[in-house]
Amino acid sequence: MDLETLRQGSFGQLSQAIAAWKGVADKLKALETDARDDLKAKADKANWAGANATVSRSFITKTAGEFSDAHTQAQSIHDILKDTHDELVSYKQQLEQALERGRQKNLTVTPIPGGFTVTMLIHPDRAAKGHDVPDHSPQDAQHLRDDVERILNRATESDSTAATVLRALVDQAETGFSGAKYGDRDTAIDALRKAEEAAKLLKEKGDEMSPEEFQKLNGLLASYKNDPLFQEKFATQVGPKAMLEFWADLSSPDNPNELTRTLDRTQLNQLGEFQKNLGAVLGGATQSDSSAMRNWENEMVRLSGERYKTRGAEVYGYQIMSNLMRTGDYDDQFLTKYGNQLVATEEKMRIPGNYWQGMGQMMPKMNFIGDDDFGRDPMTGLMTALSNSPDAATQFFNTTEPQDNAKWVLKDRPSFDDSPLKDGPNEALDATGKAMFAAVSGATGPDAPRSEFLEHTPEQREAMKRSLSIMASTGNDFPPELRDDMAYAMGSHSDWVHKAMSSPLVKQELDAGELMEVSKQISRNQESYQLLGKQMHGAIATDIYTEKAHPEDSLDRAGRTIGFLEEARYQATNDDKGQKLADASWEKVGRYHVIGGLVTPWHPAGDAAQRVVDAITSKMLEDEQNRINADAVRDHTKTYESRRFELQKLADIWYAENKEWAEDPAHEGFSKNQGVYSQIEGSANDGNKKAEGVAGIQ
Repeated sequence: MDLETLRQGSFGQLSQAIAAWKGVADKLKALETDARDDLKAKADKANWAGANATVSRSFITKTAGEFSDAHTQAQSIHDILKDTHDELVSYKQQLEQALERGRQKNLTVTPIPGGFTVTMLIHPDRAAKGHDVPDHSPQDAQHLRDDVERILNRATESDSTAATVLRALVDQAETGFSGAKYGDRDTAIDALRKAEEAAKLLKEKGDEMSPEEFQKLNGLLASYKNDPLFQEKFATQVGPKAMLEFWADLSSPDNPNELTRTLDRTQLNQLGEFQKNLGAVLGGATQSDSSAMRNWENEMVRLSGERYKTRGAEVYGYQIMSNLMRTGDYDDQFLTKYGNQLVATEEKMRIPGNYWQGMGQMMPKMNFIGDDDFGRDPMTGLMTALSNSPDAATQFFNTTEPQDNAKWVLKDRPSFDDSPLKDGPNEALDATGKAMFAAVSGATGPDAPRSEFLEHTPEQREAMKRSLSIMASTGNDFPPELRDDMAYAMGSHSDWVHKAMSSPLVKQELDAGELMEVSKQISRNQESYQLLGKQMHGAIATDIYTEKAHPEDSLDRAGRTIGFLEEARYQATNDDKGQKLADASWEKVGRYHVIGGLVTPWHPAGDAAQRVVDAITSKMLEDEQNRINADAVRDHTKTYESRRFELQKLADIWYAENKEWAEDPAHEGFSKNQGVYSQIEGSANDGNKKAEGVAGIQ
């Protein structure tokens, strides 16, 4: 900014723009509130069905989000403009004060092409007769020049960086609006500059940076990992190829550089933290809708299929990128493209583990989050990313063209040991179970907070049906790593599961035979069986508290579901046919172990459902007859005996909720001390028989 522009600036038009953006932000805030509290709230609670439900609810949710982003962007623009205006007004005042100080010493500042010059205001020889001009020293002229130059530089900085920041904000969304929020110009421009600094360090130094430079880079990533402008600028400045090459070099075990040697000896945990921070930054960057990031994502998907040579081996881009996807919130569209291509690549490989393990080469450890998982299997990182992005997980598990993703990861994919230094669950299968749960539930985990009960979308229902069918088809090859996740999935859809288990004749949405097979496989482990039972106790509780038209039906369904589950346990733990299915957990003589809380705290019955679960579990714990050992499970009579107190407690809870109905003379057979017990026992026996029938053993 030149001298005359600042000296003569009135900033009236800028003030008008600020006022206009204030009005826009206020109006958008009102529209955002209406969209969120009225339009979206009604859509969430609406009892819609069919294809229109999916389209309408999705459209309304997206529209409400657009209003929120629009308000955020308008408010950020207003705040940055106001901050810039206030700074420029301040610099103009500082300039006027500096010029006045100069006049008092007979100095003036005049513009010249490309700058300004400091001269005497009135030469002593030309002063009016009898008029003494103020004296000044060469230092006074130098100080005035420095003051004016500093003020103009700062004004130029304020003006130019405001333009840079505003363009960056607008560029965050190629269409629509950006949700990036900044309250002032300094914060935004600082994020952009720090991103350029971090990107330059990584690109120019790579794994040859010193330990001190590594600490600086890690500190920048940690400090700005949630900043949208930093994320986008850093990712695009580094570029996808340089990012993959950097991680390949850094993870090479024979890297001779000082940084790698230092990290190997004393700071390996810091490499894990660096991996987390880098993943968070890259994940946030993919949320940007800028054209530069769209190009970055497409190029990363393409480059992931290529191989990158380290000092001792060649690794695939998938192996590198997937390890950087273990943390961070990656964009759904990026995950979909990346995941589809990874599955297609693995299906062509047929036995992908051979390729991921290097076909005889010594492959480097590429994951440093934890000590055990080497990170050679790229599916672990992808599944972890999907578990953090439920919408993307749902789309992934429902994709059947050009390949069936769910069938590949749940059944057909050969797994390999990526933690050779320890025994335990397979990390890829463990992550796949979590991704499957996210796909069917819409939640990032069983304990994810939910403010209210939201009905599952048709897409989540479809993912549940497909996952159940695929897992049932695995038979006794059902991976142990997926038992708990499938139990939680059945708990998330416990309304469907309860109806299918307890329905005497009518075919339900979920196939009873598939439910029987999956329940049996879950029941091969004692704690997984208890977890499934706890999920279904929640469904039964909801049914009891919400069924008012025909209360007797909820009692019947409760018994049938318990009977169904007991038969699944019997078949899992009975080895009379010569095949031992149950694992060692059933050999332990002891009381039932309390596992976790209710997977769906958003049940319609709310706390009441949880109290029922707690009460039933407590009763099971109190009674010695619930001690399960190898002898008790081989006999149907003993197996069914162990359920007696469970059924009794459920019947008591049902009677307490429906006492007035049960005591009505018109409803015979539901007396407190005998009738309800007889009813639920008979229903449980019917549930046993149904389970035997669908299992094909009658």
